[in-house]
Amino acid sequence: MPLFVIPYPMISPVLVEIGPFALRWYALAYVAGLIAGWWLGKRIVGDDRLWGGRLHPTATDMDDLIVYAALGVVLGGRIVYVLFYNAHFYFEHPLEIFTVWRGGMSFHGGLVGCMLAMALLARSRKLPVLALFDTVAAVVPIGLFLGRLANFVNGELWGRVSDVPWAMVFPNGGPQPRHPSQLYEAGLEGVVLFVILMVAVRRGGLRRPGLLSGLFGLGYGLSRIAVEFVREPDAQLGYLLGGWLTMGMLLSLPVAAAGAALIWHASREKPGPLASESRASAS
Repeated sequence: MPLFVIPYPMISPVLVEIGPFALRWYALAYVAGLIAGWWLGKRIVGDDRLWGGRLHPTATDMDDLIVYAALGVVLGGRIVYVLFYNAHFYFEHPLEIFTVWRGGMSFHGGLVGCMLAMALLARSRKLPVLALFDTVAAVVPIGLFLGRLANFVNGELWGRVSDVPWAMVFPNGGPQPRHPSQLYEAGLEGVVLFVILMVAVRRGGLRRPGLLSGLFGLGYGLSRIAVEFVREPDAQLGYLLGGWLTMGMLLSLPVAAAGAALIWHASREKPGPLASESRASAS
């Protein structure tokens, strides 16, 4: 037991409550992440110098993408959480599937849902799908950062019992101090990954199809796996395969592998199409 434990800041998960309506930090994080990502994405696609003549989305495409992405994230995130993290509970209480405001979202599911939504939009606009993936990959860490902060405010997804000086006693985590693993993830998946991707954007990464997507996939996968070693696994799942593997690790492995494959692919490709190429020529 550490001699000094940082007190957990008791922040209400509800930001504003008016009658039956309650605005929660968790929901606000999703909305703010989508809006901030949309704003930065429009700036990225609006600077042709970053793309080196490569065919890429327009500001109008980004306006429409926010609707596609929101649906993909919410539906994909909820479906994967229900199926992989708590299927037994939702099988017995099917109406609870629709109570998304109470939490219970899977990032991996949201990622798959968003990718499917982007693929549909790219096909309808005759855009190279990797150009859309790369744009979104550059801004996703904003949402990850805000989402992990919301997890911290909710006092959920805490870490394992620890005696590190910054351990905290979470309201629903028992009397023992634990790693604030939500903050670790906010730092790695949010701040660090965002900085890496922005540096890549400024150094011409968008000229190579798939590079930004690959950096995101590999960076997220490794960050999540690393934090899983100090994060308490979901109570209904526990540890897998001998008591060390978690569902978060298992789902992050293919994300990291796909990211590494995209980086390898991008390194073998020449920078994108000539500046004279237009969207019409891609149809």
